[in-house]
Amino acid sequence: MTMNYVYIATSIDGYIATNDGGIEWLHEQPNPTGSDYGYSEFTNNIDALVMGKNIFEKVRTFGEWPYKKKVFVLSSKLTDVPSELLGKIEFISGESNEVLEVINSQGFDNLYIDGGKVVQEFLSNDLIDELIVTRLPILLGKGIPLFGELAEPLRFTHKNTEIYDNALVKSHYVRAK
Repeated sequence: MTMNYVYIATSIDGYIATNDGGIEWLHEQPNPTGSDYGYSEFTNNIDALVMGKNIFEKVRTFGEWPYKKKVFVLSSKLTDVPSELLGKIEFISGESNEVLEVINSQGFDNLYIDGGKVVQEFLSNDLIDELIVTRLPILLGKGIPLFGELAEPLRFTHKNTEIYDNALVKSHYVRAK
């Protein structure tokens, strides 16, 4: 059975980045314990990542490639894989359903879906099975929202909520079908 997960952080007001794609505010939150807040445990249970071009380009600015799993980058413009990422990423384009068929046919069933536009597209096509959203205690007031318009409501069931460092609130939701 294939499963598609979103694991993402937002501001209290639901933004994943500033208007210019900035995410520096994510790193301003003190982390006295050095915890990864469950991220490693989550990624141990996925087969691959699916991300958009914008988040791919942002991650490239971090220096060393942070992912140990295969990454599929949705882009109709990018086609040449940088030499240092050969075997680590694959560019793919098409409608979300088609993209999933190609990825699943390669044996990748548990997918981490990342990037604002990609998450919104997958949600609008009802292709997200679980949402894990961590809210940081900051109001950005404007920026790139996590959620966009939907043709009809999507209902989720609350699985659990954890609070880290008395500041970050991570809530896990499962699609109610």
